Amino acid sequence: MFDKVEAAYERIKDIVNHTPVMTSTTLNDQLNCECFFKCENFQKIGAFKFRGAVNTLLQLTEEEKERGVITHSSGNHAQALSLAAKIVGVKAVIVMPENAPKVKVTATKGYGAEIVVCGSKPGDREEAVKPLMKKHGYTLVHPSDDLRIIQGAGTSAYELIKEVGELDYVFAPVGGGGFLSGTALATKGLLPNAKMIAVEPKNADDAYRSFKEGKIIPSINPNTIADGLRTQLGPNTFKIVMEYVDDIITVTEEEIVNAMQFQWERMKLVVEPSGSVSLAGVLSKQYDLDGKRVGIMISGGNIDLTDFFTTLKNSLS
Repeated sequence: MFDKVEAAYERIKDIVNHTPVMTSTTLNDQLNCECFFKCENFQKIGAFKFRGAVNTLLQLTEEEKERGVITHSSGNHAQALSLAAKIVGVKAVIVMPENAPKVKVTATKGYGAEIVVCGSKPGDREEAVKPLMKKHGYTLVHPSDDLRIIQGAGTSAYELIKEVGELDYVFAPVGGGGFLSGTALATKGLLPNAKMIAVEPKNADDAYRSFKEGKIIPSINPNTIADGLRTQLGPNTFKIVMEYVDDIITVTEEEIVNAMQFQWERMKLVVEPSGSVSLAGVLSKQYDLDGKRVGIMISGGNIDLTDFFTTLKNSLS
């Protein structure tokens, strides 16, 4: 499937941002290794999701384009599909849970999508999508389990490796598994000997348990600050993860926040909790990275700073 990642790269390279690769001397000295951050927080809509959305919509049939597309998402995929649909000229309907971050809801609306609000329990999103598809004939663009989404997501790691060369390890966050699956396909396609390590919040460890038990374990009441990782693996992502991922490790909420704080304070990178999970895994030292070259995938940087700036403004009065 690596050839599909390469094809996706050629298809979308003139539309997506070629995001920067950043380093930190402080981190390298601390861990005695070379770390390379792939910064998808600088991608259009602020997350890697735009890659898969564009890759998918560019492959729709004319009939599918006429009917429009639908998805369910707490935010980043919602924004990505909304903007991609605007660029391609397709109607997009987004089902979003009632507890989705306001900043992501606002951005999704701003790109022109129609938003339908659903409950916040696992399964609510999928149930809300079904009658709309039946009534209007929309094409579902799944946030993570669509192969076109996965292949588009893989172009991020593809760019990283093409830019920095040999890597011993690549760390990526896992929720629904789309980003991880694409990253794994690109990594193993270009660097078969590199270790592909997924990182997941301990409070939402269904992918970890699924990986260890060899079957999909449902996500039940995930309670993590990393809102983008509250979803669960699907049939396609699970299959790819089992074949191409070397290990899944978990990190605590405190470790996620500490990693986020490091990226904000020391690297001046605005990264959302979900995007900081991969660094949290590196900092947890569950793997000995001494002398290694390490890729760290930052999935996105969409975080609601309303309260922060409101506090600042109030302090002025």
